[in-house]
Amino acid sequence: MSLFNIFNISGSALHAQSVRLNTTASNLANADSVSSSVNAVYRARQPVFETLLDDSSGGSGDDAVAGVGVAGIVESHTPLEREYRPNHPLADRDGYVWVPNVNPVEEMANMIEASKSYQTNVEVADASKQMLMRTLALGE
Repeated sequence: MSLFNIFNISGSALHAQSVRLNTTASNLANADSVSSSVNAVYRARQPVFETLLDDSSGGSGDDAVAGVGVAGIVESHTPLEREYRPNHPLADRDGYVWVPNVNPVEEMANMIEASKSYQTNVEVADASKQMLMRTLALGE
């Protein structure tokens, strides 16, 4: 595996974790929103990752370069809840509003995990750059 492939792998992981952080931020931003109908309420979203494998080298598979891709973003299947808020302007005639299925504690843990993964991949790219620079310095 070439050092340049490490940059591609690390870069794909950085992109995936960036999508994960943005999705988590969106969930947290909408955690306190309410709606008058079940169809209009915000639903928590999570990115789905996939392994990217490029075996274009035609070799035995040892040279295949893997990476991380974002297959899509899916909505959570956690049941939605109704809250009794009779004074809320969006309350139905029974006094209920629909609230999102966002769990702020889980989202914060997800954000911490994604930011640590992002930081680790930045360190991998930096270490690879330092090794490449040292390799180039051998020729001097």
